[in-house]
Amino acid sequence: MANINFRAPVGVWWTSDRWPIADVITRAREMERLGYGSLFYGEAGGKESLTQAAALLGGTERLVVGTGIANIHARSAPASEAGARTLGALHPGRFVLGLGVSHAPLVEHSYAGSYDKPLSTMREYLRGMDAVPEEIEPGGQRPARLLAALGPKMIELSATAADGAHPYLVTAEQTARTRERVGADKWVVSEQAVALTSDRESGLRWAHQHLHMYSQLPNYRNSWLRQGFDESDVVVGGSDKLADGMVAIGDAQASAARVQQHLDAGADHVLVQVLGEDPSSDPLPALRELAPALHLSGT
Repeated sequence: MANINFRAPVGVWWTSDRWPIADVITRAREMERLGYGSLFYGEAGGKESLTQAAALLGGTERLVVGTGIANIHARSAPASEAGARTLGALHPGRFVLGLGVSHAPLVEHSYAGSYDKPLSTMREYLRGMDAVPEEIEPGGQRPARLLAALGPKMIELSATAADGAHPYLVTAEQTARTRERVGADKWVVSEQAVALTSDRESGLRWAHQHLHMYSQLPNYRNSWLRQGFDESDVVVGGSDKLADGMVAIGDAQASAARVQQHLDAGADHVLVQVLGEDPSSDPLPALRELAPALHLSGT
């Protein structure tokens, strides 16, 4: 299993496409000082994923940086592999290449590609990465590869052809099922959304806003149905039951308890994603509030 130098069991998931990169780096440094072990971010047509990783790695000292996920339709397999090896050579143990097949609407409309047979597409993509010759960054250790795995077959592939899985929008029970499928010697890095508020109505509103886009994507709808939710839950924006299942609503202790559930279920590392009224708001105030409840040791 490829090495990842997580310095804490909890990190951050924050897509900062609307932020200037200099401001993102400033906040990443603060996350590092607070004691968070990582910063992962998505890729859906905003900042280029590997370029952003290079900036964040260069701007911090110990923080693990992960693509959560890099869209395999956005760059070729050799380009992903060569870029990842370069980042791994410069920052050993601090870069994680999360990869995903994305979603049919994005692939077909934004990338003019085909979403036919996503499992086979990912398998061939990983083979293409493996075929990149060793003389590209010779002697360096290949960075960890995690797959955005929701269904059982993709989870299996994350164990047989990658270094583990990055479950997103899942319950702790699904984290446990992922751990069971990938085995003990693979990474499981789960995401957990949090809404820090004493006003439950506000928290539910933020959760429904967060789920609005995802609830219109078949991959997530099918994942939630497999997790035990039903058709009445996977309406646009999600039901209150789904919102509570995907988002920890309440104070810092409630969020920390939900994170611990994922760790107890077998996650190696859990990424907290801060929600609020404005999806592009600064996550640092909530992360500062969360850090003591998560028992993080800041510098």
